[in-house]
Amino acid sequence: MKISKLMPETDILKEFAKRLARIRKAQGYSQTELAIEAGIGVATLRRIEAGRDSQLETWLKILKALDMTSAIDALLPETFNSPMAEALAGTSRKRTKSSPSSGIVWGDEV
Repeated sequence: MKISKLMPETDILKEFAKRLARIRKAQGYSQTELAIEAGIGVATLRRIEAGRDSQLETWLKILKALDMTSAIDALLPETFNSPMAEALAGTSRKRTKSSPSSGIVWGDEV
């Protein structure tokens, strides 16, 4: 399921929970093994995989244990180039004037 801006936070947590369980299983971890590797309680991991509220610090520990630090970095990238910032900085592409090839003059070519 694609996460969208309009999704309630509880639905996003449930989607994250499904993804986490799928990745954990794909990497061959049991819940107990991953909890030990991440330094968290098994009950905490079970609660997270059930889609119930959790702390960001716990998610970070789990992602690090799964060797997924790139996912952490992708969550909030160090640099972000917004189109508006680029436009204000003048780095956006500018339109170039071209001479009318058809020979028609509209009067607004100035």
